[in-house]
Amino acid sequence: MSLDHLVYATPDLESTAAELERLLGVRPAAGGRHPGFGTHNRLLGLGGTSYLEIIGPDPGQEAPAAPRPFGIDELEAAALVGWAVAVEDIDAVTARARARGYDPGDPLDMSRRTPSGDLLSWRLTPPERAGHDGLVPFLIEWGDTPHPAGQGLPAVELVSLAGGHHDAPAVRAALAAVGARLDVDEQAHPVLTAVLSGGYGLVTLTGP
Repeated sequence: MSLDHLVYATPDLESTAAELERLLGVRPAAGGRHPGFGTHNRLLGLGGTSYLEIIGPDPGQEAPAAPRPFGIDELEAAALVGWAVAVEDIDAVTARARARGYDPGDPLDMSRRTPSGDLLSWRLTPPERAGHDGLVPFLIEWGDTPHPAGQGLPAVELVSLAGGHHDAPAVRAALAAVGARLDVDEQAHPVLTAVLSGGYGLVTLTGP
């Protein structure tokens, strides 16, 4: 199991991409649209098979019937709202987590088109089910689909990823149930924090 991606949600994708370019010296690459969800994304590689997903409302789609994922409709500014770990057998990992007392939710089938028209398909547990305010990751299985981080993304370095929560022991137990690792300390409010290094120095991304 390994870090697949971080989710940086925003009310305005293009302005957030421009701000990250200003801070990091690297322009996030176009990702694609998520039909029916009212969102689109841009991507930055984080080394290996990990990446940063910047996701926001897609003005080219009609408003979805349900709220957009990751609390996007309520955001006033960009925020690091969650993370995903890659697994090879999502059904087995889900079953094991449930046996250990944590339920990540039933895996869902997902897909999107790349700007070149290629269809990417994957399975994931519902991000909205990610426990403890997103400090516990959702699970993702790419199967035979080419991984987004392997598509020549512009890249920065992920220096660190850590969390804080008022009930850190419960978070650690849920992390252990899914087989994920994250440094979590006691803090008054839940927060996920990533530090990135680009051409212009260090940049900290954090939750709302």
